[in-house]
Amino acid sequence: MTQPLPSSFVLAEHIHYARSVGSPVVALESAVITHGLPAPHNIELARDMEAEVRAHGATPATIALLGGKVHIGLTEAQIDDLGRMEHTRKISLRDVGIALAGGLSGGTTVAATLFAAATAGIRVFATGGIGGVHRSAPFEPGRGFDISTDLVQLGRSPLVVVCAGAKAILDLPATREVLETNGVPVIGYQTDEFPGFFTRSSGLPVDFRVDTPEAAAKIAQAAWVAGLKQAVLLVVPPPEEVAMPADEMEAAIQDALGEAQLAGIHGATTTPFLLQRVNELTGGESLRANLALLKNNARVAAQVARALRPFVGSGEF
Repeated sequence: MTQPLPSSFVLAEHIHYARSVGSPVVALESAVITHGLPAPHNIELARDMEAEVRAHGATPATIALLGGKVHIGLTEAQIDDLGRMEHTRKISLRDVGIALAGGLSGGTTVAATLFAAATAGIRVFATGGIGGVHRSAPFEPGRGFDISTDLVQLGRSPLVVVCAGAKAILDLPATREVLETNGVPVIGYQTDEFPGFFTRSSGLPVDFRVDTPEAAAKIAQAAWVAGLKQAVLLVVPPPEEVAMPADEMEAAIQDALGEAQLAGIHGATTTPFLLQRVNELTGGESLRANLALLKNNARVAAQVARALRPFVGSGEF
């Protein structure tokens, strides 16, 4: 029997149906809709990612806060409305209670989506890149370490999280260390290296390599049957045709970091600023890579969800 969901959760009809017939489900975040791209490009991306999941045999569950409720699965109309809303809140884990109590709407980050998906019994989640440790985080006087909540929540959410590594603007070696501290295995999908988000390699090793969705599913199932509660981070390099040269990418990031420092930008506004400036500095190439890797990750996630389905116990997605 499935545990009843909290009263603040709303399960979409198509997710109800997927559950009833045993169809695999893939969770998708919504901060990329509310804070990633301007309308209508954000709406087109959300629909494209859902289409990729469906095309590969799974049911997409885009997760968001609407009117103070956690919605597991959005309709096309809800995606359209969310993508055109003004002044929506970017909802991380710390914001969930605030949004529920205040009847707010907003896009869920990786951390908040992990929480919601795990609560709903979903086992696979596709995103672009996880948050991590910001560059020079230990050296910000009066601010302490700037480490994403994503890394904490990955340590307590039993999902396969399909991503292109951590965002390239972050301190990737430090991010890998925190993942290890939180017991999160980093599995390379057809790669021996941790991807650099926009680039196919970072020089950092993965913990293990798999070449098929079935092999990834087998690792996740073995970990969860043993009683582990951490996510399995499945890192997928961006498609070769859109991946950027590492030196070009790093030069753009360094320029953007310098501008952010001069402008006094820090905290939650740092990542959006840096990603926008990197896109401008690369003439739009980084955005092209970002869109392509998001759809590629959705595709791989659907394949993993299908492979995981035979392992998943009764009452789960």
